[in-house]
Amino acid sequence: MLDKTKVKLGIAPIAWTNDDMPDLGKENTFEQCVSEMALAGFSGCEVGNKYPKDREALKKALDLRGLTICNRWFSSFLITKPFEETANAFAEELDFLKYLGAKVIGVSEQSHSIQGLDQPILEGKYVMNDQEWATLCDGLNRLGKIAKEKGMSLTFHHHMGTVVQNEDEIDRMMEHTDPELFSLLYDTGHLAYCGADPLKVVKKYAKRIKHVHLKDIRPEIVAKVKQERLSFLGGVRQGAFTVPGDGCIDFGPIFQVLEEAGYEGWMVVEAEQDPAKANPLEYAMKARRYIAEKTGL
Repeated sequence: MLDKTKVKLGIAPIAWTNDDMPDLGKENTFEQCVSEMALAGFSGCEVGNKYPKDREALKKALDLRGLTICNRWFSSFLITKPFEETANAFAEELDFLKYLGAKVIGVSEQSHSIQGLDQPILEGKYVMNDQEWATLCDGLNRLGKIAKEKGMSLTFHHHMGTVVQNEDEIDRMMEHTDPELFSLLYDTGHLAYCGADPLKVVKKYAKRIKHVHLKDIRPEIVAKVKQERLSFLGGVRQGAFTVPGDGCIDFGPIFQVLEEAGYEGWMVVEAEQDPAKANPLEYAMKARRYIAEKTGL
């Protein structure tokens, strides 16, 4: 069983309102979202586009519900834009997150990403050359140093359609980044989606994981995405993702590896679906029960 004093459970607002497809969940307010997160038994959350931009107003709303911000997505463009452009925005985001109680920031390299394009997600992903790899890893180490100086940790979010999607790309990134400055945001769903084994990856990098996204997949929908050459967002609309315990991933062994590695930090349910088809509160409660059963949290 995981240690309740070291591991906290959060949930992402993307189940209520999808930032990439605002029509999904447009009827759901910020207040409903965070109230239902608390009602379902979570103590933290990530940041969505409907959240108040004023950090004091946001903190007050969260404090009322016993919630803490644990992370927010940050888009880096290290291989296509000047480093300073990413670094300045990164430093501002760190200050915002730290004020709200977060200890990590989730970075995703968005240069050449196809995740938001009307393009088959399982075809034609951009592949970096050696120089781009060197630029990316050097830039990530430099961002990691900025985060460390502010008392925060950089965690990297491997993601479908981006330059770091599959196991080989994760391996190369981990090999060429500094463990003192760089950690992994481990996402079970994105690994399973691209055909990697989430258990194998967590066994390799458990000691370098500082944030976890708990996401499941529906393999029959992923097969449909491949067969019909759907985009990433098209797959989301079809229901490719779901919460832990509702798909095909066996989370028990994954939780055991993290427990044995002494994992400390947040585990966040992050399963984007169409809220008109998958009631966010219902699925949040389903995930919470499953995680309690498997981990004791």
